[in-house]
Order: sequence, then structure tokens, then C-alpha cells
Amino acid sequence: MATINLRDFYPWYTQDIFVEVSDAVAEELLADKRYQKSHWQRQRRNKAFYSLDVGDGIENGACFAELSPHEVMERRLQWCRLCRALNSLSETQGRRIEAHYILGKSKVDIARDEGVAEKCVRRSIEQGLWNMKKYMQENF
Repeated sequence: MATINLRDFYPWYTQDIFVEVSDAVAEELLADKRYQKSHWQRQRRNKAFYSLDVGDGIENGACFAELSPHEVMERRLQWCRLCRALNSLSETQGRRIEAHYILGKSKVDIARDEGVAEKCVRRSIEQGLWNMKKYMQENF
């Protein structure tokens, strides 16, 4: 049996706490400590400290975790529901909402393209969104 100090292996211990463990456990803890130290030295030697403002895309990997299969299915289901709600609108409302929100056109550009007043486009989009909300509440 070997005696180890838990403070040497676990950073949350602030005082010395000695525990007797089997030789295999003590050897494994020491091997892990050696591995961590050698990893830190390799990292320092190879200058493997990454900056997130370099612009090479590392920050995207760090900030945005990959979606789980459940989240992917939830997003697909939500997208299908939105498409159904959009298809339930009149042709004019659907076209205007698609142009504004999906294609990113301004309401003034849509009005100019269709030859109508901007106020008509704005009201049509507002009414279309209200109709979509109503459709979603009734059906889902």
C-alpha cells in the first residue's frame, strides 16, 4: 500500500490529505501526472497556444458545438412547420414574406418590383405573419 497526498493530484484540495491506496492506483495517478506535465511541455515547446482572433476559423469550432441528432431533427421539423405555414398564405403574402425574410429584400425594393406602394407591402407582410402565427397555433 502506498500513501499519496490528494493535494498533489486534485487542485480543489487546499490542505494536505494523506490517503493509503493500492500500488496500482498510486502508479496510475503518478503516470497521469507525468503525462500531464509532458503534454504541457510539448504544448509550450511547439507554441500550440491558439488565439481566437486570428481569423482561421478555430473560434467557430470552439464556440459552436456540433448539433446532436435530436437537435437536427427538431430543426428540420420546425423548418417543415414554417414551410407549411408559409404555404398556407395567399400567393401575394407568401411571395412578399419570402422576398423580405428569406431573400433579404427591403420592403421598398419589393414595392418597386411589384409596382405598388410600400405601405401595401408592409401591411401584406404584417398580415401574412399574423396568419402564419395563427396557422401555427391551430395546427401545431
